[in-house]
Amino acid sequence: MAVANKSTNWFVVGVSAAVVVVLVGLIGLVWFMNNQATAPGAAPKSDIVNTETGAISFGSGDDEIDTYFDFMCPICGQFEDAYGEQLQTAAANDEITLNIHPVSILNRLSTTGDFSSRAAGAMYCVAEEAPDATLDYFNLIFANQPAENSAGLSDAEMSAFAEQVGAGAAADCIADGTYTKFADDQTKSQNITGTPTVEVNGTRIENADIATEFAKILGGASGTGSDGSGE
Repeated sequence: MAVANKSTNWFVVGVSAAVVVVLVGLIGLVWFMNNQATAPGAAPKSDIVNTETGAISFGSGDDEIDTYFDFMCPICGQFEDAYGEQLQTAAANDEITLNIHPVSILNRLSTTGDFSSRAAGAMYCVAEEAPDATLDYFNLIFANQPAENSAGLSDAEMSAFAEQVGAGAAADCIADGTYTKFADDQTKSQNITGTPTVEVNGTRIENADIATEFAKILGGASGTGSDGSGE
């Protein structure tokens, strides 16, 4: 008895092949998105930025003081009122190396949910585009520091401040959020959980000891800042 030929069902084959193609595409998309999410943020190109530590550095003194701050942190504002001018003057005179680190731990205290990241990223934008204006920008942002549980400053406002200190070229970088992920990555890698955080010659110190430690390096009265924490 002859066996009937069974013709290939090309429709089924075609559908199966299409399903395989779609699945491969989806797997590739998931892989790409995961890599994008975990890839390190683009680093600023600036002579004053250490791309490994995120420090924006001023001065060339042997003693190094690192300060980690969040622009939404009110205690950081008090810290700058107490110590900022003295630290910046000492750095300008090359008596110390001042490393400032913009971090983003208080996004949840802005109604937009991202002010700390945007402001930290804006600092890096200015450091890249106008290094000589960076401390002026830093001081101007703190002079106009938003309150916790507010929207924070908008990108347009931060760009206007950049223009005010001669760093108008940073506007597009600020608007694009170019360095917000870099700032977030540095916050995590440096294990910053509270601000201000201060290190003297590589040793992290308690906020209650700041005045004493600064006096050892800077001499004389070194301010009467709060020993509290912004977090």
